[in-house]
Amino acid sequence: MSAAVAFHQVSKSFGAKHVLRDVSFEVGAGETLCILGRSGTGKSVTLKLIVSLLNPDSGSVLIGRDEVARLHPSELSRARRKALFDSLTLYENLALPLTRLSDKTPGEVDVAIERVLRQVGLWGDRWKLPSTLSGGMRKRAGLARALVREPQILLADEPSSGLDRITASEIDDLLLQQKAEHHTTLIVVTHDVRSARRIGDRVVVLDQGRLIADGSVAEVERSNNEVARKLISE
Repeated sequence: MSAAVAFHQVSKSFGAKHVLRDVSFEVGAGETLCILGRSGTGKSVTLKLIVSLLNPDSGSVLIGRDEVARLHPSELSRARRKALFDSLTLYENLALPLTRLSDKTPGEVDVAIERVLRQVGLWGDRWKLPSTLSGGMRKRAGLARALVREPQILLADEPSSGLDRITASEIDDLLLQQKAEHHTTLIVVTHDVRSARRIGDRVVVLDQGRLIADGSVAEVERSNNEVARKLISE
């Protein structure tokens, strides 16, 4: 399996605080990797390194064969466009990247937006402003914004955080559907062990900046590391 994303001996510090220490792992094309760990262990920093919002102090982060830190800013813009603009309706938020960054016709834009909004159950809310959406709806809207451009790699930072179990399960379903239909590589930071068990092909566990486990849920459950075993069994 070819690597869609790879970390090679990556370290990152903020002053005296070592957030990541010599971390290495690979994510295969079409694979779902869930990143687990206690708060402050570098999970979200890992995602920011992938899209070059941060650069590693040492080591390398690759997307395919390209080292992220050496890519031209225009090549990274696609991964960075995740925000919802409060002055635009949900429909307009999804249309923005398609009209600016693709050659789709207005009719094709309409079709793409309807597809993803129906997929996330928000087609009836397409003319609402983001500020009027509930927390769960905003999570689904953010996912729709990411999906509308049919990404090869989708990064999700705590996609079910703060959601009830039913809504969280719906988010899991959407991620699984995206992977099945488009062979999308998913990298998901989560505290939700039930979600990781359901959607993850592999999990990695970070603790005190170090990668302490990497494997299937069953393999991590048998890990020699007590912290990793406890996290996966919560």
